[in-house]
Amino acid sequence: MSSLSPSLSLSLSLSLSLSLSPAPPKFLRTPNDQTGVQGGVASFICQATGDPRPKIVWNKKGKKVSNQRFEVIDFDDGSGSVLRIQPLRTPRDEAIYECVASNTVGELSATTRLTVLREDQLPPGFPTIDMGPQLKVVERTRTATMLCAASGNPDPDISWFKDFLPVNTTNNNGRIKQLRSGALQIEQSEESDQGKYECVATNNDGTRYSAPANLYVRVRRVPPRFSIPPTDNEIMPGGSVNITCVAVGSPMPYVKWMLGAEDLTPEDDMPIGRNVLELTDVRQSNNYTCVAMSTLGVIEAVAQITVKALPKPPGIPLVTERTATSITLTWDSGNPEPVSYYIIQHKSKISEDTYKEIDGVATTRYSVGGLSPYSDYEFRVVAVNNIGRGSPSDGIEAKTAEQAPSTAPRQVRGRMLSATTAIIHWDEPEEANGQIMGYRVYYTMDSAQHVNIWEKQIVRGSNFLTIQGLIPNKTYYIKVLAYTSVGDGPLSADLQIIAKTGGKIWLFLFEPTTTYLLKDLKPFTTYTFQLAARSKHGIGAYTNEISAETPQTLFAKNFHVKAAMKTSVLLTWEIPDNYNAAQPFTILYDNGQSVEVDGKLTQKLITGLQAGTQYSFLLTNRGNSAGGLQHRVSTMTAPDILRTKPYLIGKTNLDGMVSVELPSVQTSEKVRGYYIVVVPLKKQRTGKYLKPWDSPDEMNLEELLKEINRTTRGLRFRRQAEPKAYIAAYFKDLPTEFTLGDTKIYGDFENKQLANGQEYIFFVLAVLEISENTMYATSPYSDPVVSADLDPQPIIDEEEGLIWVVGPVLAVVFIICIVIAILLYKRKRAESEARKGSLPNSKEIPSHNPTDPVELRRMNFQTPGMASHPPIPILELADHLERLKANDNLKFSQEYEVNMRLVSYLFAYLGQIGVIREGLMISIN
Repeated sequence: MSSLSPSLSLSLSLSLSLSLSPAPPKFLRTPNDQTGVQGGVASFICQATGDPRPKIVWNKKGKKVSNQRFEVIDFDDGSGSVLRIQPLRTPRDEAIYECVASNTVGELSATTRLTVLREDQLPPGFPTIDMGPQLKVVERTRTATMLCAASGNPDPDISWFKDFLPVNTTNNNGRIKQLRSGALQIEQSEESDQGKYECVATNNDGTRYSAPANLYVRVRRVPPRFSIPPTDNEIMPGGSVNITCVAVGSPMPYVKWMLGAEDLTPEDDMPIGRNVLELTDVRQSNNYTCVAMSTLGVIEAVAQITVKALPKPPGIPLVTERTATSITLTWDSGNPEPVSYYIIQHKSKISEDTYKEIDGVATTRYSVGGLSPYSDYEFRVVAVNNIGRGSPSDGIEAKTAEQAPSTAPRQVRGRMLSATTAIIHWDEPEEANGQIMGYRVYYTMDSAQHVNIWEKQIVRGSNFLTIQGLIPNKTYYIKVLAYTSVGDGPLSADLQIIAKTGGKIWLFLFEPTTTYLLKDLKPFTTYTFQLAARSKHGIGAYTNEISAETPQTLFAKNFHVKAAMKTSVLLTWEIPDNYNAAQPFTILYDNGQSVEVDGKLTQKLITGLQAGTQYSFLLTNRGNSAGGLQHRVSTMTAPDILRTKPYLIGKTNLDGMVSVELPSVQTSEKVRGYYIVVVPLKKQRTGKYLKPWDSPDEMNLEELLKEINRTTRGLRFRRQAEPKAYIAAYFKDLPTEFTLGDTKIYGDFENKQLANGQEYIFFVLAVLEISENTMYATSPYSDPVVSADLDPQPIIDEEEGLIWVVGPVLAVVFIICIVIAILLYKRKRAESEARKGSLPNSKEIPSHNPTDPVELRRMNFQTPGMASHPPIPILELADHLERLKANDNLKFSQEYEVNMRLVSYLFAYLGQIGVIREGLMISIN
């Protein structure tokens, strides 16, 4: 490749030098003069560039601005700032303001003038905001439009501010744009678009700001739930079954199957929403867990697959005898039905192989042989009947007894350190058969002698020995054996060593390193290290042992107190991604008290504490031993400043309101504010309302704390499908009386109307400013409040009682009607001729014209009995009957008597229930 020309090289060098050289400040945007209205807002924008980036300072009359009404807001990219003055005051704020941009290279300034007019000084064409932006809530990715309309002469220009900074409509790919009407349109809304927006109208006469309006961008978040939970199934041995599990939520959850702690669905192939588990050749009953997980939570549902008629697992086997090569087990059958035989499964604990099986065991006692000495084994028992084998029993671990080592120490080696000193090394026997208590090292110059005559040294706790006092230029024979508490193992083969030194020692041409990094060690484990130098003659003597412990992995972080109540404390923490959630946490507090927490949870409410008491909480996990990693936090519970409960002054009116007397505050501590919290009670099947907690401190106030700790609160008009506790009012100073349910707004919280027929309790929640942790003191619960039910439900018991009253009455009336109809029919046939001859003349007819059919028949077709018994009042009926009976039943026929008993019973009953009133007449035929 040809080289660059000198002129081109010079040009590139000069260009690179210029691009890297410092640059003085240069304004990108300078503030403009403004005319504002008293009580309004004025904003001056100043942006500059340079290298290094210039610092922006605002001056008023040559001095740096410093006032509570003056606020400097920096741009996110650091290119400048906005000077905001609110509210404007005249003539105090009328002045020349200066924006100064400076860096190490230079300084640059720009000035602007602010004029403030009173409302009565405004010119006719001064801008007016006809319609300002309103509070808006939009779902993420939807389009949000903030409306603004302004008038003036000339027509004002409209611009927008978000969180006191001008809205940039050019740097967002057209996602945010201003319409011709002046409205601000935000497409594909994001959470970063949330904020406080202001519409600004500007013309030659001045500038006017609209009232700010908040835009909230909400993300649809629905925790996972099972729309089709898995169902239990019962199948025959060797059968197949498909289990379907469907979960929904937003975002849609992943669904997987688990068998105990084993994942049945591959991690990288988890379906979304629906997962079908196909089981074939099922031989034993198991519980399969469907797990649905999303960023909003994890839920589980269990499906039980039961295999019919298979035997139950036997009892846990017990070890009754043990030798070096056998273990004797006994167990309980665990089955009420007869078992054909048992299968004993066993394997070495350190082995990853499958269980070995001993088949055809007919009794509940068996000795398992052929085991290795001093080895750990796992045993379990399986019952078998004519259908098949059942599930195995719970396993038991057992260790065989010790035995003398079966093999000699391995790799016995040695070398001379000097003409009279040798060092011998060896490795542990391959089959130690127990705990090695030590080694015996035998050495001699005459190998023909019996080993018991050789020189002997005992070594404990190490695998090497230094032998001194050797005779130079002599050959030595060395043997080593290992021994346990049971006995000695075999001797190793002879090692021959000549007691003489070597020649020259050659050193490497480079120095050995003085540090070395060991990797892939286990956490929270103690390691022992020894160091030796090595040359071409071999390895030298080892140094003394040193020990080091690797640190423990972090199991939780950010352990802190979220809220401290009067008798409870809410603790929260974060869990690392690599933490094993199956291992629970333990929280220790108050002189040894402890509570265990699920490893998946990140918070815990500790209850039953004393008010105004200092507590220390220790978070650890079950796997920690003493000295392991722990998290400690201390806090004080809130003082008891609200000792009495709120009292009801009156009853609930028809508008769902009730007046209450609030408790008095007994404290000298600083109180940030008071909240009135209303708790709707849940109605039980018995019709009674249940109070879920004995004290407000036992409630999980997380939702309420979120409402209290919101930086920008909006009115909440959302209705819950299930009644939940809510905040009805906020006060800086607690009043003595309060009207619950008047639908007014108290400190950004709606005092909702009490629902008809719903029972409530409420309490006062005080926020204290005592320590770095926020404290919440609560009053006791009030007495239950029941809103008047304008549309009461019918009472089942009263309906049943009414049936028992009306039923007999209707039955008696029906029977009487039938009897009267029969009598009338008989009379009509028997006395048809008599009725024709007994028609009365016109003089006997009363002057009035009755319309009652019974009355007409009585007047027009009188019988002999009717003539003898004229109509009588109902109140005289009883006396009249007695008079008739007293006259030897004269004119009182048997038929008359029987029918009158029915009529007497009827009217006596009707009189008791209030149907018959005084003055009712009865005519008897």
